[in-house]
Amino acid sequence: MKLSKSLLLIAIFVSSLYSQPFSHQDHLRGAITKERKWWDLQYYHLQVTVNPQQKYISGTNLIRYKVISSHNELQLEMQEPMEILSVYQDDQKLDVRKDGYSHFIQLTKKQVVGAVNEVVVEYAGNPLVSKMPPWQGGITWTKDDNGNFFIASSCQGEGASIWWPNKDHPYDEVDSMRISVTVPEDLTDVSNGRLEKVDHNKQQKTKTFHWYVSNPINSYGVNINIGDYAHFSEKYNGEKGVLDCDYYVLSYNLDKAKKHFAEVPRMLKAFEHWFGPYPFYEDGYKLVEAPYLGMEHQSSVTYGNGYQNGYLGMDLSKSGWGLKFDFIIIHESGHEWFANSITSSDVADLWLHESFTNYSENLFLDYYYGKKASSDYVIGTRINIGNRKPIIGPYNVNKTGEDIYYKGANLLHTIRQLIDDDEKWREILRGLNRKFYHKIVSTQEIESYINENTKVNLRRIFDQYLRSTQIPNLEYYTRQNKLFYRWTNAVDKFDMPVKVSFGTEKQVWLYPSTSWRETRIPKSFKKLRIDRNFYVSTQNLLEEN
Repeated sequence: MKLSKSLLLIAIFVSSLYSQPFSHQDHLRGAITKERKWWDLQYYHLQVTVNPQQKYISGTNLIRYKVISSHNELQLEMQEPMEILSVYQDDQKLDVRKDGYSHFIQLTKKQVVGAVNEVVVEYAGNPLVSKMPPWQGGITWTKDDNGNFFIASSCQGEGASIWWPNKDHPYDEVDSMRISVTVPEDLTDVSNGRLEKVDHNKQQKTKTFHWYVSNPINSYGVNINIGDYAHFSEKYNGEKGVLDCDYYVLSYNLDKAKKHFAEVPRMLKAFEHWFGPYPFYEDGYKLVEAPYLGMEHQSSVTYGNGYQNGYLGMDLSKSGWGLKFDFIIIHESGHEWFANSITSSDVADLWLHESFTNYSENLFLDYYYGKKASSDYVIGTRINIGNRKPIIGPYNVNKTGEDIYYKGANLLHTIRQLIDDDEKWREILRGLNRKFYHKIVSTQEIESYINENTKVNLRRIFDQYLRSTQIPNLEYYTRQNKLFYRWTNAVDKFDMPVKVSFGTEKQVWLYPSTSWRETRIPKSFKKLRIDRNFYVSTQNLLEEN
């Protein structure tokens, strides 16, 4: 897609704010290289054997792909200390050129456009141990209170290639996959999708759990969870029919989980109201206890919040409302809609995952406790915004932006005020999930959809909050029953309307731009107050002098 001149200038400006140089490896990881774009992922069969004693993983990944254009090099990722041992196509061993943790498979078979081919990758090693999961990726190797092994993967930032070989770029999701995980016989593996069968090997004293994912899945959403799990389940009657909900928890937490996980049906009811049907009915919903806080692994959401409300018992908004729900259940499950179904094509656009999901916490509160509670919560989270770098990061270098959680959520909350019709806003959120169901998207596509379905031109508003660190300031003064006002600290021609009051509860719309405008005000005028739901600041110039 050719960038327009204005978008190109914005891209250059955003990149300039990230002043650190990007490495050759950053570009290999973040760009859609010629060795990636010629083939389309169809299917994986990931087979993994986990040795807890040695903290060692070995296995194979069968990769099925469709040829889009003919080429003879295929790019995969596998991060050290893991190692690709060999690659085969049609039983022929292939040469591999290694560049950092990118591996370029030298294909000898002619790649005919339209053909569907396979390669099989053998790999092994001691994967990186996560020192601070899930913020630092890797495998967590620990034991539960009974001394049983308790193991899990988490790899959103670093990428799935930290523990298995794959096409580790978000622009191309595999259409379906099997995950076969072999573990010691006294343990259980829980991965994505539905459990097809369990094979027992009495001689080796192992079990192999075979899971099948029938929907497209992003690579970092693939996971293993290994432990002494107890299992219970329930059926949820949702918008798309009966949804299977399965729960896997440490055996001694079973009674606690049965009580606490009653939050799941409440979550599903609220989110189906706002976003539409849960996106993975075919694969079911699972909530799996993990030895870290939690992650949005598709149809295998991981949980480690200690069976308590809030975020580890804290309210991130300081409003009191954050203690009305379990943050991890609500937030990580919200990612099933935004991250797992609707997925950004470049991690620079990761706000599409985190901002919408952060805002889903607010919508959960709205559904059960009302609009004021939800506003108190999302406004309260503004204390966590840094405004050091833009929400959107630089493209093609595997770099996210900043403030993708709380600032992004407050952008969406502000847009809701501009639409000024809650049912229309709800329809836009549901419409996004219909149009981009199981799709890879860009920020521009989401902006365009929201713009086309509102009566407000949001282009400069998106530029202001996504591509700038400035928070718009409404500058004003009064003279002879007139109010003079304009936006400052704003992008060029910023013209966002805003609701204000003149000292009474009655609100009216103002239509500021970056040039001075004026309007008559009542003689009873005392003070200009901006509706708190708009993420802006205000400044009375007369009070300054």
